[in-house]
Amino acid sequence: MTDEFHRIRRLPPYVFAEVNKAKAAARARGEDIIDLGMGNPDSPTPPHIVQKLVETVADPRAHGYSVSKGIPGLRRALAGYYGRRFDVKLDPETEVVATLGSKEGLANLSAAITSPGDTILVPNPSYPIHQFGFIIAGASVRSIPARPGEDMLRALDRAVRHSVPKPTALIVNFPSNPTAFLADLDFYKELVAFARREEIWILSDLAYAEIYFGNNPPPSILQVEGAKEVAVEFTSLSKTYSMAGWRMGFAAGNPRLINALTRIKSYLDYGAFTPIQVASVAALNGPQDCVEQMRTLYRERRDVLIRGLSAAGWEVPSPEGSMFAWAPIPERFAHLGSVAFSKLLLSKAGVAVAPGLGFGEYGEGFVRIGLVENTQRLRQATRNIRSFLAGNNAGPPAAAHDAADAVHLEKA
Repeated sequence: MTDEFHRIRRLPPYVFAEVNKAKAAARARGEDIIDLGMGNPDSPTPPHIVQKLVETVADPRAHGYSVSKGIPGLRRALAGYYGRRFDVKLDPETEVVATLGSKEGLANLSAAITSPGDTILVPNPSYPIHQFGFIIAGASVRSIPARPGEDMLRALDRAVRHSVPKPTALIVNFPSNPTAFLADLDFYKELVAFARREEIWILSDLAYAEIYFGNNPPPSILQVEGAKEVAVEFTSLSKTYSMAGWRMGFAAGNPRLINALTRIKSYLDYGAFTPIQVASVAALNGPQDCVEQMRTLYRERRDVLIRGLSAAGWEVPSPEGSMFAWAPIPERFAHLGSVAFSKLLLSKAGVAVAPGLGFGEYGEGFVRIGLVENTQRLRQATRNIRSFLAGNNAGPPAAAHDAADAVHLEKA
């Protein structure tokens, strides 16, 4: 027998594991680690949502099997959200399905629509499930630039002309994780025109739709005329309402793709626990001032982080959306690579970040910093980083070679 099963062999070593292991060891030694590595919201779920959960849990009729595609009231609530937020009309019966978070929906739709050997177009760097959902399903992934614009459009054109077999699907994610890039409606119009012309499906990940800091809310690709012919979009309550552990998300859009995901899910799960679905209706239909409060919170944290890093001598672009800053590694540490630099930052500054390599090979040279601690802790983090950068911590050339070798092993 082989050492690993076929699908497991296609998954590389988990890059984040090295930093997570070092983080756990530091905490076991009693060290105070400021964890900005995982996008895990630290704010409590709004009280009216929790109250609805508790109220529904008390009803024993809600304790049985639920509905895999989501209870009707929840699908109607999601359709209502799209109507209010994007002026997009959705049929709750044929164009909406509830998922166990957007990650589960992306993975199961990948399995539903993929044949072994299919070519899928995925931004690089991007959130790991965007490519590995399809890789697990047997597809081959072709990387395209992550930034929306002419470079991505030209790459899509080259991919259609030079990929064998021709690509069958494209992933997009704006506001994006990890890069925090945003796309406007004109860019989505270009993507939809391309997909309709080339008969390619679009899977849009809109999990960060409500975390934006400018005056223009991020659009939905479904706002484009004709988008529902080729596109499905994934959203989530995880970040919008600080409900990450509740695992509630949605797919909406093209009826054929929604039906495919619904059929796959019908064999795999009975849906989220009914009280969670009922509470999710309360989130979508209830008062929305909590969403603006959340947005303000992340904006304040962003400003504290970016100002603090700048004062420390680390210039990082200020993100216009998402809950992350995508930070280029300071020049004198660039030779280390993102994994070794993240471990060094952890050991010398007590700050955990996510190495860019974990989001794809073109994420090398960056780290992702989450806005997942309060402003006091963020100020402490930037003070620690300032002290670290002020020291002679880059290491001699020999250490640099060792770090580069370590990164090479992570990429293997």
